[in-house]
Amino acid sequence: MASFNISGIQQVGVGTEDFRKSWNWFIEHFGFDIRVLEDDTVAERMLPYTGGKAQKRHACIALNLQGGGGLEIWQYSGRKPQPCPFELSVGDLGTFAAKIKCLDVKAFHKQISANWTEVSPVAALPDGTPCFYVKDLYGNCFQLVERKDVFIPQGACLTGGVIGAVVGVTDMARSIAFYKEILGYDKVVYDRTGTFDDWALLGGTAECYRRVLLSPSQPRTGAYAGLFSGDTVELVQALERTPRKIYEGRYWGDPGFIQICYDVTGMRALEHFCNEKGHPFTVDSCPGDVSFDMGDASGHFTYIEDPDGTLIELVETHKVPIVKKLGWFIDMKKRDASKPLPKFLFRMIGLVSRQKVSE
Repeated sequence: MASFNISGIQQVGVGTEDFRKSWNWFIEHFGFDIRVLEDDTVAERMLPYTGGKAQKRHACIALNLQGGGGLEIWQYSGRKPQPCPFELSVGDLGTFAAKIKCLDVKAFHKQISANWTEVSPVAALPDGTPCFYVKDLYGNCFQLVERKDVFIPQGACLTGGVIGAVVGVTDMARSIAFYKEILGYDKVVYDRTGTFDDWALLGGTAECYRRVLLSPSQPRTGAYAGLFSGDTVELVQALERTPRKIYEGRYWGDPGFIQICYDVTGMRALEHFCNEKGHPFTVDSCPGDVSFDMGDASGHFTYIEDPDGTLIELVETHKVPIVKKLGWFIDMKKRDASKPLPKFLFRMIGLVSRQKVSE
């Protein structure tokens, strides 16, 4: 059987009520100013999660070149986005926070607190790592986690990209097995039960929880592994209440964290493996193995669900733009998938794709 590889978190999807306002906010505060692709068409392959109807939307994938995954900023343009009808609490089922790399937590906390109020005090993760939480324009929670490594320095910017996600679960043992077997998180960084000071900005935090941070025991490999390196997933189980499903009664793409997306190679081998483990693809963009056109790029995307229905996207990139105006693209199918892309290509993308906050 052919092998497959997972290179790390490519992006976390963020559904929003206003695409432009959200992207401006992410550029201004978190430095996600590199546009990888932008598309304003119809999502035709997500029918199981969009009411059985193809839905028009406006979306982009934006990066911060200091390292980490991107954000897929996503807004329905053919229907009114439906926010979560209840106030989220820690441990609600689904992705309820994205982890953002922060080069200096204390300095960045001072910086963002000067012009934004939805910020928690500086605290620490159970392993002692400095962190704090920020809520964006629409109440999405981001956990700033101190990490000193930098992929490509971006001047005075104190943040990087996405380095993980916080996911609510109902059965910790079952969820650990899923994230270990399917996504390669085979190392337990910490496993703690109790109440936690770093959740001061979040709802329901006076109750008792079990939280487990997982990471790969070996460095990720692949074309984008350098950019996406160091990804983790934190699983949180509420022990004193019954958690609610964040997307119950709503569509994929509605406001909130809509998926965690992983960069992969060997999609058909991965499909076989997922089937063996009881987690079949629920969406397949290329049932005939023909590349799916994503506007400026092309590839193959699929979806699976974790044991509680949290959506996991898997993307095998086939074509990625470097200088779109010159027709300069990389055909990923013609290169060694295990060989890292050189940094000068990412620098070139940065030169031609950097966005400024728009009016």
